[in-house]
Amino acid sequence: MEVAAAAAPAVRCGLRRCRAGLRGRWASPAGGVPLRLCSTRVTLEGINKPVIDRIIRVDHAGEYGANRIYAGQMAVLGRSSVGPVIQQMWNQEKDHLKKFNELMVAYRVRPTVLLPFWNVAGFVLGAGSALLGKKGAMACTVAVEESISDHYNSQIRTLIEEDPEKYKELLQVIKQFRDDEREHHDIGLEYDAEAAPAYSILKTAIQLGCKAAIFLSERI
Repeated sequence: MEVAAAAAPAVRCGLRRCRAGLRGRWASPAGGVPLRLCSTRVTLEGINKPVIDRIIRVDHAGEYGANRIYAGQMAVLGRSSVGPVIQQMWNQEKDHLKKFNELMVAYRVRPTVLLPFWNVAGFVLGAGSALLGKKGAMACTVAVEESISDHYNSQIRTLIEEDPEKYKELLQVIKQFRDDEREHHDIGLEYDAEAAPAYSILKTAIQLGCKAAIFLSERI
C-alpha cells in the first residue's frame, strides 16, 4: 500500500511502535520460546470439549470480525495519515485469525454460523466509524479492543481453573493476543479516540454490540 511521504512524525512513531510490537511479540513471547503458528497435533483426550469449543469458536469469530472492522477502516482512511497505523494493527489481527483457523482444525471446532453476518457487520462498523474521521475510527478501536481483551481475560481465568498445564499452549496464545489487543487499545487512545464526537455514547454502543456478538458466537 502506498504511504504518503509527508506522514506526520507522530504517525511514523506510532507505526514504528506497532511494528516493534508485532516483531517482538511473535518472535519471543514469555519465556523466549517462539509462538508456533501451526498447531495441528493436539491431544483431545481428557479436555473439556464444550468449554474449548466455545472458547475457540468465539475467539475465531472475534478475530474474523476485527479483521473486517480494520478492512472497513482502511477502505475509508487507508490513504490518510493514520492509514499506516491502522494497517499495522490489521496485520496483527490477520495473524490472530490465521492462528485461530489452525486451532479450529486442531481441536475440531465448527465455526459460528454467524460468520456471514459478522463479515458484513464488521466492515460496516469499521467504515462507519472511519466516516466520522480518524478520531471516530480510533474510538471504535478502543471500544472493540477493550471488549476483546476483557473477554480474553475471562477465558484465561476459565482455563486456569480447568487445568493450566493441560491448556498451556492455548493459554499462551490467548495471553499473547490479549496483550496485542491492549496495545491496539492504547494506540487508539494515543490517537485521540476520546476526542471523537459523542465518544462515550459511541463507545457504549459498540461495546454492547460486542457483548451481544460474544454471547451469540459462543453458542451458535
